[in-house]
Amino acid sequence: MEKVIIQGIKANDHRVLSRVITRIENDDYVNEKIFIELYDQAQEAIRLGITGPPGAGKSTITNELIKRILKKNQTIGVIAIDPSSPFSGGALLGDRVRMNNYTSDKSVFIRSMGTHGNLGGLARKSQEAGDILAASGKDIIIFETVGVGQGEYDIAKAADLTILVLVPESGDEIQLMKAGLLEIADIFVINKSDREGSDRLADTLNSMIDTVGNKSNLDVPVYTTVASQGKGMDKLFDGIFNHLEKLDRYGLLVKKKKERYRNRVKKLIQDKLLDEFWTKDRIRKLDDATKSLDTITESPYSIANDILKSFKS
Repeated sequence: MEKVIIQGIKANDHRVLSRVITRIENDDYVNEKIFIELYDQAQEAIRLGITGPPGAGKSTITNELIKRILKKNQTIGVIAIDPSSPFSGGALLGDRVRMNNYTSDKSVFIRSMGTHGNLGGLARKSQEAGDILAASGKDIIIFETVGVGQGEYDIAKAADLTILVLVPESGDEIQLMKAGLLEIADIFVINKSDREGSDRLADTLNSMIDTVGNKSNLDVPVYTTVASQGKGMDKLFDGIFNHLEKLDRYGLLVKKKKERYRNRVKKLIQDKLLDEFWTKDRIRKLDDATKSLDTITESPYSIANDILKSFKS
């Protein structure tokens, strides 16, 4: 079975890609031999992260980037992280619907992944989904995330280069997020820049970059776009690949990849140890022990220690 799946992925069979990514998203078992076998092919793709607050136009920017990538005769995979629907558990925003022009194009694979209310394992899932798409021969992988919270910071670590999309109205918010923004962003984009406040936000960002600096010590470019009209998108597209070339030239791209690799190894070991500890019997015992609690007079730390001791006995 694993051989058939691996062959399907390598052959860029989009039905196989969909099935495997669904299993990853739902935490269903995916034999790790598949990831081991595909590892070499999965390292070739460029990985871009696009994040920013809801309504900033990330999907429109992604769509415009897809057009330009295809013009270069390259292939692309998109993993769009959406907040899950509270009713179905599926991806709520439906990026695949908005970008459905590419459904029959084998050069483009677009998939929305729901958070299922839990961002904790999403960085791992998005990287694994990215590996599958990269191994299918996609030249560029885009991770598009909703918001700029901790979960998005973690997901952005899956990328070689992260683009933070803001709108002119974001000016007040960035004062509260200065350090965090510079930790995550390689490139800033002020989208919907035909609105009032665009120039002021650009000045604020440039001043922030000059004052605080950033961890790579490279200039962090600030681009203005009106993605819905395609304005500024050619400049942004060229700027992305120019910046990647700079990161590569200064040894920062390989540094990012190594950091990502170390973090993945560490997280995989942590997950394996947790899986080994949380057997079905222990999960049942924990549920039974906590359900039977009928007091709030004792410290929860004491109760937790007592329950843990019962696991060891």
